Amino acid sequence: MATYEQALTLVGLLENELMRRRPDIDKHSRYYRGVQPLAFASDQFRKFHGDRYRNFADNWVQVVSDSPVERLTVTGMMPSGATEADKESWRVWQMNALDADSQLGFLGAVNSSRSFVLVWGNPDDDETPEVTFEDATQCIVAYQPGSRRRRRAALKRWDDGGRAYATLYLPREVWKFERSLLGTSKSSPQMQAVDEELAGWEVRDMGDEPNPQPNPMGVVPMVELPNRPTLVDEPISDISGVIPMQDAVNLLWAQLFTASDYASFPQRIVLGAEVPEVPILDENGQIVGSRPVDLEKFAVDRVMFFTGDDVKVTEWTAANLEAYTNVIENAVGHIAAQTRTPQHYLVGKMANLSGDALLAAETGLVKRVEEKQIWFGQALREMFRLIALAQGNDAKANAIAGGRLLWADAESRSQAQMADALLKLKQIGFPFEWLALRFGLTPTEVVDLVAMRDKELAADPMGAFTSMVARDSSQGAVTDGFEPAGAPTSRAA
Repeated sequence: MATYEQALTLVGLLENELMRRRPDIDKHSRYYRGVQPLAFASDQFRKFHGDRYRNFADNWVQVVSDSPVERLTVTGMMPSGATEADKESWRVWQMNALDADSQLGFLGAVNSSRSFVLVWGNPDDDETPEVTFEDATQCIVAYQPGSRRRRRAALKRWDDGGRAYATLYLPREVWKFERSLLGTSKSSPQMQAVDEELAGWEVRDMGDEPNPQPNPMGVVPMVELPNRPTLVDEPISDISGVIPMQDAVNLLWAQLFTASDYASFPQRIVLGAEVPEVPILDENGQIVGSRPVDLEKFAVDRVMFFTGDDVKVTEWTAANLEAYTNVIENAVGHIAAQTRTPQHYLVGKMANLSGDALLAAETGLVKRVEEKQIWFGQALREMFRLIALAQGNDAKANAIAGGRLLWADAESRSQAQMADALLKLKQIGFPFEWLALRFGLTPTEVVDLVAMRDKELAADPMGAFTSMVARDSSQGAVTDGFEPAGAPTSRAA
């Protein structure tokens, strides 16, 4: 068991690492929301036009992030040795509204390179542990040296009002700390430094609850969902490589808008003439002087008279704005290729594409989603194991550790295509329940569907007989339908 000094030191070290990660996470969050500063602009352009385009962004980052998340749907957990998905695990999943919150966790991992899921006991319901997805700005996990899965400690740190809170999760105990929120003082910088030195972490007053409190699960109850992990470096956000090209696209749009203002119409030039003047009249209508004509009014009226012997009129042709749009389209194409996002997600151009062509265009996205299913699936499998440990079911926890997570199909198909594929699989012998899962139903829905099918067959014995004959015929068997189960049947030559 850790001492108070050891726990406090560990909180400080983990907090420092968490603060180091935050700038990149906050930057990715801003870009996802479309809060993108104008970058790559020259000093002159920024001086004269920077404020004009300060709040403009042609946001492709959000499309890149959302495209895989919308295809990540958990449908159940299959423990090792089981023939159907675990109903209790799915009940806990649904009771914690994780069918919705899991999407937030997946999106957070895609944007921030990681997110977290926390499992802990529920004081109001001993049979249903609390499971929450956590943001990467608030959580961090420390691993055993040389391991990417064996967790030594985890920290959750957040601010609320004028206080900062930290909870340290260890395999045997949980420590809870708090302190005054730093950086809120209006004192001088010197006094703020004194305040920071004095405002250290203190053990949080939990009333009747012990602090530290024992961890009955025996393992760190927080799991990390890494996005595109590597062997030695940190996980990679899907949008870290998109940001530079996003900045370039925003600059090109700003330059296009500026060119549209100044050079989208032909510009006429008058040579060899004095600047036109208009007379100034007194109250009696007598000319008392003259002044240059208002050129802005001329630009609106589109008419002006020039006099002189050598007056010539020429013009500059309008700027070709398609030069900008072509470059922007190429830049968006680079984003599509680098992130394996289908071109029609970004460009929005579709013309008489067949279903097979659409499937081929989405192959990169499907493989990208399946890659995330592998890494997120490992983390969620550990989450389901923690749920079993929180319920005191060690045997089930061991079975889940060797089980597999069930996902909805990452490939997008029409109902007709899916039905045709499933029919062919049924004809070669795939069982009905497997086909129903492949269709995208959850294990609970499959159970209900099987019950409804059996009810229909029981109410219509002739329909059951017809269905059996059709099944045997599709398998090449010739039978009168009345032979007992296991009896030999004749085969057509």
